[in-house]
Amino acid sequence: MITVRTGNRPAVRDITAEASDFVNGQGDGLLHVFVPHATAGVALIETGSGSDDDLLRAIDDLLPADDRWRHRHGSPGHGRDHVLPAFVPPYATVPVLDGRLALGTWQSICLVDPNGDNPTREVRLSFLPG
Repeated sequence: MITVRTGNRPAVRDITAEASDFVNGQGDGLLHVFVPHATAGVALIETGSGSDDDLLRAIDDLLPADDRWRHRHGSPGHGRDHVLPAFVPPYATVPVLDGRLALGTWQSICLVDPNGDNPTREVRLSFLPG
């Protein structure tokens, strides 16, 4: 398990390096990444070119942080954070070949956390040999 600090604002955090370290030397198989939180997800996206900010903007457009949500504890609009995992699932599975992540050229494994109420997240990594 790794701990990721996301802070008190919506965030996309690249965890590819940690995932790569985890599978290093493992051989062929699958890496399963799981976030045991009701208000966060895992995405395979390009980072560093603005795509991470674009993703957060798209989440805001699709799931506005306003008072429409029935789930009302936490900060205003927090109910939308509980809907997020239906759109950005709390897991991803990535092929591993010879102990290396078999990601596409521009793909990164990212924790997506729109919930500023929880500044620290746990991510579970599992290797399934193949």
